[in-house]
Amino acid sequence: MLRKMISAAALAIVLAAGTQAHAAGGDAKVSAVFDQKLPNVPGKSMRGVLVEYAPGGSSPGHTHPASAFIYATVLEGAITSKVNDGPEKVYKAGESFPEFPGDHHAVSKNASKTKPARLLAVFVLNTDEKELTTDDK
Repeated sequence: MLRKMISAAALAIVLAAGTQAHAAGGDAKVSAVFDQKLPNVPGKSMRGVLVEYAPGGSSPGHTHPASAFIYATVLEGAITSKVNDGPEKVYKAGESFPEFPGDHHAVSKNASKTKPARLLAVFVLNTDEKELTTDDK
């Protein structure tokens, strides 16, 4: 039991360090929420990440691992998003959008200059993936 708790704590620290590296590129606060291996899909995991934007906050353009399917749900406020060559779209609290393997997330920002915004991004990806986000150069 203690070994499992120590392993879980170590994994949480690793995930938090990886997601905080993404936050350093913009002014979003990114926190790991969960990481669970999928028992019926060997080699795959589901990870949850909370992204919090201050008023006017944003994340730099980025991609995710090629194995990642992502489903993001806006929890508070409104998020402006642009994936690949699609149009910029504003998603309000309760609305969701997908990102498919290989997609480029060109715009991710708080749609408001006066109110905070939060979203939950749920990843299904290869368990051995270390970095969840690679910022554009």
